[in-house]
Amino acid sequence: MGNSFRQPENREIYFLVSFLFRFVALLLTFLLTVCLADASEPVDDLQRDLKDLSLEELMKVEVATVYGASKYEQKVTEAPSSVSIVTADEIKKYGYRTIADILRSLRSFHVTYDRNYSYLGIRGFGRTGDYNSRFLILIDGHRVNDNVYDSTLIETGFILDVDLIDRIEVIRGPGSSLYGSNAFLGVLNIITKKGQHLSGVEVSGEAGSFDAYKGRLSLGNRFDNGIEIILSGSIFDSQGQDLFFKEFDDPANNHGISQGCDYDRNYNLFSKISFSDFTLEGAYVSRTKGIPTASFSTDFNDPRNRTIDELGYLDLRYEHDFRDKSRIMARLFYDVYDYKGDYIYAGIVNKDFTKGEWWGGEAMLSKTLLERHRLILGAEYQKNSRQNQRNVNEDPFEMLLDDRRKSKRWALYLQDEFTILENLVFNAGVRYDRYDNFGGSTNPRLALIYHPFETSTFKLLYGSAFRIPNVFELYYTVFPMKGNPDLEPEEIKTYELVYEHYFGKAIHTTLTGFYNKITNLIDSTIDPADDLLVFRNAGEVEMKGFEAELGGKWESGLEGRISYSYQDIKNKQNDETPVNSPRHLAKLNLIVPLIHDKVFTGMEVQYTSMRKTLADRYTGDFFVANVTVFSQKLLKGLEVSGSVYNLFDKKYEDPGSGEHLQDSIEQDGRNYRIKLTYQF
Repeated sequence: MGNSFRQPENREIYFLVSFLFRFVALLLTFLLTVCLADASEPVDDLQRDLKDLSLEELMKVEVATVYGASKYEQKVTEAPSSVSIVTADEIKKYGYRTIADILRSLRSFHVTYDRNYSYLGIRGFGRTGDYNSRFLILIDGHRVNDNVYDSTLIETGFILDVDLIDRIEVIRGPGSSLYGSNAFLGVLNIITKKGQHLSGVEVSGEAGSFDAYKGRLSLGNRFDNGIEIILSGSIFDSQGQDLFFKEFDDPANNHGISQGCDYDRNYNLFSKISFSDFTLEGAYVSRTKGIPTASFSTDFNDPRNRTIDELGYLDLRYEHDFRDKSRIMARLFYDVYDYKGDYIYAGIVNKDFTKGEWWGGEAMLSKTLLERHRLILGAEYQKNSRQNQRNVNEDPFEMLLDDRRKSKRWALYLQDEFTILENLVFNAGVRYDRYDNFGGSTNPRLALIYHPFETSTFKLLYGSAFRIPNVFELYYTVFPMKGNPDLEPEEIKTYELVYEHYFGKAIHTTLTGFYNKITNLIDSTIDPADDLLVFRNAGEVEMKGFEAELGGKWESGLEGRISYSYQDIKNKQNDETPVNSPRHLAKLNLIVPLIHDKVFTGMEVQYTSMRKTLADRYTGDFFVANVTVFSQKLLKGLEVSGSVYNLFDKKYEDPGSGEHLQDSIEQDGRNYRIKLTYQF
């Protein structure tokens, strides 16, 4: 790649000056657009002093609520975390196709794609090939990380169609005090739509670049007898692209051109039925993805290289609020995960299989005591009835791995939100997890939340979290990998200071400083004794930096946000920056109404600074711009949108993982999507 460098130090000043210049230009563009587009609103209304409003009145209008931060509904300004909320309206107007698209737009997040799976990074920490095991993802409070890789897919393999999302709660920082393992760097709680949001039948169809097509049929309603139901099914198919990889540029490998190997197919099913205090919810996804990169030393340009991921769950939930300000929640769940991989070696088909199956339950009691304490007491149990991994060569048949495991865990957690003063709250929580194969882990979270003024909030946060080694890291031993049953859990301690302020009715800002320390980090390395990939506890990582965000939303329909994140990540052993760690991230999002309440344009620009690769090189920094035009109410029940992604056709690359010959992998150029949705 032309913009990769051996010695980034010699260009640090250039990158910093270039970045700051472009970031300031983005900020000025944002502010100018805001001023011009909203000039029709009375100045007095925009600049009105809010001292006459109570905090309760202000919060009702200006501040979103979040459930996942404390397992009960509370205002974002009162949550013991740094929180972002993405709504269904934003998903439509920005043209987001996947969870990965949504998270790319948020401060402190970056996403890496190896043309098979997408990997999530936050605050500069993003391990390539970790299958997102350090983030916990919930759907309506149900954990969807599997029990073999601890993974959750965030691209087309995600279990829920984004059209069914009512909002996403993005909760930064450790969440083990409430959620246990995997709530290591953050928690994503996805709230699904209800039947009353549809009140009928909805069909959607879309077409895009790379011969990509998608269709969805959904129906939902709330009936007079109190029953509420939503049913939905989606199907997606993309032929993908023909891609060039210089590492395979020779006649034996089609001169480095991978043809017909980048295909992507999936289908999703979702259903939810509610009556009185009971909700039964189920979801299923099956995704087949071709592997154009010839990862794990497979034959290049063979379309038979592919992965198939299937995930499904059932969740029965009971929730009841009592008159004495207490609340009870109980759930039972059952989940399955199946993975199949076909890998071609010199024409021989290698079959890789994973089977996960688990069930369990949770009970939680919430109660307000003495008007100042809001207590939560909960317990969880999970039985992993299958955690199986198998690998065979098909013809001639050869068994290479047949590993079958079972395990269980249980946990107790307690949290107290203590209102010391009317404007001062102390939040303390602790959770104890017990694993039959790793013993116990205790993790606290402390937060002091202070409102010096009705429009200002300070949060001083401390927390710890852990992640146990998963079955894949411990026991998978098939070339070119080997297991390590001696792995120990990794741990993180975090310190964070958050300041949030509201200017008038429309504009808000967030400033955050953070310091994190990870110990016993589980990382994939090459064993020099046999050149095999193995997971090891690689030592300590220190994360520090700050984030700044300015956002606004007006009654005219104009809304947007601009953010910058500075992220300094170091391996303590050698004081070097880890792989795939951008130091600078900048995001600009803007929705502008073209015709009031009918036509909007959603624009976003995302900047990512250079990142180190495994070969000790650096990918270049880049800007990517996306534009969507969205219309509604032009015809009754009809919504139409057109999107252009990577508008300026920027050529850029993401760092590769240890299983790739490619040190960095080129990403998509300019591409398009047209979408129509009709509600009967």
